[in-house]
Amino acid sequence: MADAKVIPFDEDRPRGGAPRTGRRKAPQGVPARPVTPLPGPAGPAAPEPSGPRPGTRAPDPPEAGEPGDGRGPASAAGDGGWERRIAGGLAFLRRRVTGAYEVDEFGFDEELTDQVLMSLLRPLFEKYFRVEVLGVENIPAEGGALVVANHSGTLPLDGLMMQVAVHDHHPAGRHLRLLAADLVFMLPVVSELARKAGHTLACAEDAERLLERGEVVGVMPEGFKGIGKPFGERYKLQRFGRGGFVSTALRAGVPIVPCSIVGAEEIYPMVGNAKTLARLLGFPYFPITPTFPWLGPLGALPLPTKWTIQFGEPIPTDGYAPEAAEDPMLMFNLTDQVREQIQHTLYKLLVRRRSVFF
Repeated sequence: MADAKVIPFDEDRPRGGAPRTGRRKAPQGVPARPVTPLPGPAGPAAPEPSGPRPGTRAPDPPEAGEPGDGRGPASAAGDGGWERRIAGGLAFLRRRVTGAYEVDEFGFDEELTDQVLMSLLRPLFEKYFRVEVLGVENIPAEGGALVVANHSGTLPLDGLMMQVAVHDHHPAGRHLRLLAADLVFMLPVVSELARKAGHTLACAEDAERLLERGEVVGVMPEGFKGIGKPFGERYKLQRFGRGGFVSTALRAGVPIVPCSIVGAEEIYPMVGNAKTLARLLGFPYFPITPTFPWLGPLGALPLPTKWTIQFGEPIPTDGYAPEAAEDPMLMFNLTDQVREQIQHTLYKLLVRRRSVFF
């Protein structure tokens, strides 16, 4: 999978605070035994005295959330929710400070990803791009799978949105481990965050190890050719390389799940490329859009387009012999099959789309 090095970054599960502690109610008083009235002259019965009878204790005041407390169950539930959130947050900070958390051999920090990184990306996913997710159940509930998607958008936000889609919408809440380009791991801060989020270098060895461990791995074979293509070529898939991702899936015997993303092409309409400046900065391209660099940092704000991410029917690979991974004709045919399925789905999604923004 030699060409995979140009694939850019785009790619205890339960959440919540500390367990709820029970609160014991004070024991209630023992009711007085009924008193048989003594015989006496006929006449109206004497009124019962107000207050507790002799030998009995006044009832305890109702606790918060019980009938008669004046607050109601909703108020109590809200208070308990905030208490649990605060307790959970403090426990999370304590684990981070003391180092009492786990990362895998690739640097993936599941707790940080679930509680922090996903929480930061979720508003962008749900409110800004309003992503519609289709067919996510085509990713198996367990075991390895290779998700292959188109790539676009000038900046690799599509990979991040695809990660949120798998994490939040898959019935098993699976994590997507993206294969990223060398450039991602050369950038300060970005490199550390990519590792913490579960992503790794786009090489055959790392991909095979993840798939053999039963992880869902994401790859975008268009690489920089897809993410940096001009706006006039939007939704036209670029070359998928020499089929290195197919060889990896065949060796691991995992299904290939095609994924089509609509909406990312328009977030930064790339109308030009300052190649000289890109070479000076060491970037594969330097985009020029209607707003960047003319508006400065404000021009880096993506347009709020409406997205759709559709996961297609998986293509099985476990029926092939082990030596099939070395068959160039088979790799070419499977690569072309995946590419055509993604392209066809893109056209269908574009036809049904009402507007770029709605």
